Amino acid sequence: MLGPVILAASRSDRMRRLVTAAPVTRQVVDRFIPGETVDDVVPIVVDLTSKGLELTMDVVGEDITTPEQATAARDAYLLLIERLGELGLGEKVEVSVKLSMFGQALEGGHDLALRNVRRVVEAADAIGTTVTLDAEDHTTLDSMLAIHADLRRDFPKTGCVLQAYLFRTESDARRLAASGSRVRLVKGAYKEPAEVAHQQKHEIDKAYVRILRVLMNGDCYPMVGSHDPRLISIAQELAHRAHRKPDEYEFQMLYGIRSEEHLRLAAEGHRMRVYTAYGTDWYGYFMRRLAEKPANLRFFARSTLTKH
Repeated sequence: MLGPVILAASRSDRMRRLVTAAPVTRQVVDRFIPGETVDDVVPIVVDLTSKGLELTMDVVGEDITTPEQATAARDAYLLLIERLGELGLGEKVEVSVKLSMFGQALEGGHDLALRNVRRVVEAADAIGTTVTLDAEDHTTLDSMLAIHADLRRDFPKTGCVLQAYLFRTESDARRLAASGSRVRLVKGAYKEPAEVAHQQKHEIDKAYVRILRVLMNGDCYPMVGSHDPRLISIAQELAHRAHRKPDEYEFQMLYGIRSEEHLRLAAEGHRMRVYTAYGTDWYGYFMRRLAEKPANLRFFARSTLTKH
């Protein structure tokens, strides 16, 4: 399987240099990452929201090695939220954050990340929007969930992400569903050992459906993070069986993938949120998008072969 190979490459400095230096890379990256600055993405945000879509914004970047870099990452989010407030888009656009960007892996990183993300959550709340804590590899999960619980005491709409391929996720989903949390469920995009995660696609898909059923039947707000037509259909059926209204759950897909499906779901009255990333440190995000789906890798390969 190519996915684990690509995920390993996402951690390689040599591969980073090769991929980022390739002449066609920027052109392909633009499919998934529409800009490097807030000014670059504001027109995208305005355009997508005008079409009935909602967004969650992610400032890409993961290799944080100093507290100063963590502070800079926090400030990048504060700038984004300021601009969203100026545009009056608090009800349409939320933000997604990776705690690793806020210093989670540094010495004393849990507390540092909590301080940094709390500033972002406070700013988001002030303009009427929310923050979702993205999932990273399994070693960071307990810290993320603890920070999520801490933030929800003051900001109960703070969301988090669960990854279906982890064995522990069904148990985590039952607890979060009972607490009324906002939960985005994804399949998972990190290279995890067989001791903690399913490795086969059919096992991951079955786990996804089991966990999604828990969320739909619970008191939480499920966010269905998938591009898989079969899982989207199952999600609609589970929502119907749970007697959920259209505003009591939502679909989420990545910018640049199945864009026509985004519009179709929105036109049918579903809440459809587009995960839109921007920034200069895009390499890790880009490689995970390639690893998640063979079609993404084929798209990159075709572009590489046809451009000179």
